Amino acid sequence: MRISTIGAGNIGRAFARLAVDAGHEVMVSNSRDPVTLDDFAQKIGARAGGVDDAVAYGEIVLIAIPLARALELQHPGLAGKIVVDANNYYPDRDGAIVELDANRTTTSELVAQRFPGARLVKAFNAILARDLNHTGSRLTSGARRALPLAGDDDDAKRVVSELVAQFGFEPYDAGSLGESWRFERARPAYCLPLSKAALHEAIVHADRNVLLPEGSWR
Repeated sequence: MRISTIGAGNIGRAFARLAVDAGHEVMVSNSRDPVTLDDFAQKIGARAGGVDDAVAYGEIVLIAIPLARALELQHPGLAGKIVVDANNYYPDRDGAIVELDANRTTTSELVAQRFPGARLVKAFNAILARDLNHTGSRLTSGARRALPLAGDDDDAKRVVSELVAQFGFEPYDAGSLGESWRFERARPAYCLPLSKAALHEAIVHADRNVLLPEGSWR
């Protein structure tokens, strides 16, 4: 498949590298001059482009930029495409977002509102870039690390689940976008190396009003 990234930070680059290794055609993009990505793209066997190029190129488009910037994006070209939302809400970075602070919505529901018609799946937000680069290394138990995903389009979730598996991880369907708060920042399932069974327990027993201490997942 053709896969592109909007954002070429640590997560975007790790994701792009894994996608190339899995045999996909990949384009990385940033909001600056895409020339700044030429060396990286050439090194991993991908292409570099601007955001418009990435939107046009990808059948799957990863959004891996700060949440505040993602909420400023407006691109009708994403309609009909599978959009993977890897965003997390950090108030110190993104500014206060009342709907999130009041638990009235989820980060991905907000992002989905920006892109009508996009087939949005929340995924790859609950893993650190350094761990994503380990391509699903086994846990001490011998099990594969599980990664959660959520979405309202079952077929899009199936495609993203296959991608998670190709990257060496065990996909875990956490439900709809409305349930994706269960693996947002500072939840028990956030960025911790868990088996599928342990991730299930962390997901189902999450309390929306309880956050882990900042940085406890690093």
